Amino acid sequence: MDYYFKTEQMSVGYNKEALIKDINIVLNKGEILTLIGPNGAGKSTVLKSISKQLKLIHGLVYMDKDELSLMSDTMLSQKMAVVFTEKLRSELMTCEDVVATGRYPYTGYLGILSAEDHLHVKKAMDLVHVTAIKDHDFTKISDGQRQRVMLARAICQNPEIIILDEPTSFLDVKHKLEFLSLLQKLRNDKGLTVIMSLHELELAQKVSDKILCVNGEYVDCYGKPEEVFKPGYIKSLFGIESGSFDEEFGNMELMPPDGKADIFVLAGGCSGRNIYRRLQREQKAFVTGILYDNDLDYPVAKALASKVIMAKAFEPVEDKVIDQAKKMIDSCCQVICCREVFGSMETANKEIYEYAKKSGKLCQK
Repeated sequence: MDYYFKTEQMSVGYNKEALIKDINIVLNKGEILTLIGPNGAGKSTVLKSISKQLKLIHGLVYMDKDELSLMSDTMLSQKMAVVFTEKLRSELMTCEDVVATGRYPYTGYLGILSAEDHLHVKKAMDLVHVTAIKDHDFTKISDGQRQRVMLARAICQNPEIIILDEPTSFLDVKHKLEFLSLLQKLRNDKGLTVIMSLHELELAQKVSDKILCVNGEYVDCYGKPEEVFKPGYIKSLFGIESGSFDEEFGNMELMPPDGKADIFVLAGGCSGRNIYRRLQREQKAFVTGILYDNDLDYPVAKALASKVIMAKAFEPVEDKVIDQAKKMIDSCCQVICCREVFGSMETANKEIYEYAKKSGKLCQK
């Protein structure tokens, strides 16, 4: 099998003691690999080991058919850039000075930048939108700005592969999306290979070509996102006990309310999610329906409702399902309707609406 980056039976750890064993990764050029797993599971240890910041306990790492342990530091720094969370010692350095250090693998011993090097610096800063702060003291900018400056430094290095440890940790939602979109652009335009760790599972699911799940002493799972994000897997990997994570939709929800459900929510068509979450915050137990199993309300309802009255998509709603919804309305004190109109194919929910209206329990959201 052809490959660009590969590990063979790699074991990593500290003081000659292996913490995670038998890590086997195969990446083609331009693929994005994301490491996920609980805090302290060893994601950073893996990243430091494949970037030669930690010595391997066992095994081999190859990049473009070259064994990493045999590559000189200069050769490696021209092919691989690393962005870790540790603070950079940068006293009296501007942001532009920090980005410019990414050109040192090409400048020789004196570290004098050529006109071409300065052009690389400018392009990198423009690319991650930090040109406006180029003259600012690097130690006095925000964590989010610092993270983007460090990415510009890595890009300035003109690497073939980039290693990033929790690169989105200090970024707001705007810059998280910009950051990951930029990685995808570099992957598509320049064939950049990316290996990173992320806490944001929904982003890892969307941006990655492959996922490596680390869980302490071993690799728990490795494959494409659709192979990894199977129902119930994330709950098992992270030991989730309070709340839920829906692998198919990337939804994370808190614990459902306790107690008897006294509220029936008539939703569907993506109309009920905000009501479900409001009731969860108020700790008011509820039932909901009738929802088709492909409705966007369904994943949130499944996580938060005491019971979901469900129907199969693209099939007529069975009479027994309608009867079940009516019985639930009878047992509740209130019916919240999230809908203003019903579609021509929603005769079942129209019937439920009229039934709730006659019961005198109906109120709009």
